[in-house]
Amino acid sequence: MPRRLLLATALLAALGAPAFAKAPPAQPRAISARGALSAEEQNNIGVFKRVSPSVVHITTLSVQRDFFSLRTSEQPSGTGTGFVWDEAGHIVTNFHVIQGGDRATVTLADQSSYAARLVGAFPDRDLAVLRIEAPRDKLPAIAVGTSRELQVGQKVYAIGNPFGLDQTLTTGIVSALNREIESVTRRTIKGAIQTDAAINPGNSGGPLLDSAGRLIGVNTAIYSPSGASAGIGFAIPVDEVNRIVPRLIRDGRFVRPALGVTAGAPQLTQTLRAPKGVLLVDVANASPAAAAGLQPYRRDRNGRIVQGDVITAVDAQAVADLDDMLSLLETRQIGEKVTLTVWRAGQTRRVTATLGSSD
Repeated sequence: MPRRLLLATALLAALGAPAFAKAPPAQPRAISARGALSAEEQNNIGVFKRVSPSVVHITTLSVQRDFFSLRTSEQPSGTGTGFVWDEAGHIVTNFHVIQGGDRATVTLADQSSYAARLVGAFPDRDLAVLRIEAPRDKLPAIAVGTSRELQVGQKVYAIGNPFGLDQTLTTGIVSALNREIESVTRRTIKGAIQTDAAINPGNSGGPLLDSAGRLIGVNTAIYSPSGASAGIGFAIPVDEVNRIVPRLIRDGRFVRPALGVTAGAPQLTQTLRAPKGVLLVDVANASPAAAAGLQPYRRDRNGRIVQGDVITAVDAQAVADLDDMLSLLETRQIGEKVTLTVWRAGQTRRVTATLGSSD
């Protein structure tokens, strides 16, 4: 017998244990009973069960050509999340999810996949609408809430496909309201919802929900030096979504009401010591602005600057620059009348203009 085994046998004998005792049979531990799930846990589960069938996974493909053989092939170019808007098969997502793709595929909660076509997009608000041909019973439309009544501290949920992981639920609160984020076109998206619900790459285009499971925003961006969730995410408010999406479905694009003016750069406003607003450097002929009697800044025959108009408010809502005015006009309809507050040479007046089309 090896020396080590002899020593071990002697030690066991000294301790009063048999030299070759059998090990006790392996038995699983008894399961401890638990009480009922908390009300919060039950609500979390309920929201996910109700809403997840309305959440979809979007994959975009781009056509690439081999430099030498000239053969083409489709390569995955992006992935993201969307949700069912209606039983007609309209799917809402972020514009940047489909940007640059030549083709998109939508995978439903039951893992069935459908080719999607682009219905319309509004890059200034990072929104796009796709459509798929799928049975209506597979297209439960998401319940729509309102963002107008949100309060900081409210419970929120995000459902999406972060890093390609299917149907992930994260929870958090409304951290702040009325944030400003930048769209892919560098236009400012105002009124964004800030949340600490974990939003990661792949969550883009997915729904932000309130505790009743209603859509209150579309997750669109994260603030993170590492590219992963750092506790600050942003969503486009649902009131904005509910205003834009029906027009994308109807017209295939968002046609902004317009006045027919060209604005000067903010630096020009400072140089000319004009008040904050939209300083006009051109007014198109036969435009709504021309019909309302607006005049641009210009030079006379001697090269001296002739003061023109600065629009400082639309329907009594102050506008600090062109971006402010465009955001306000987007909430109006073509043919609608608006009251403009106009400054010229130290005098302020109000004029009425009938909005035209930006086309």
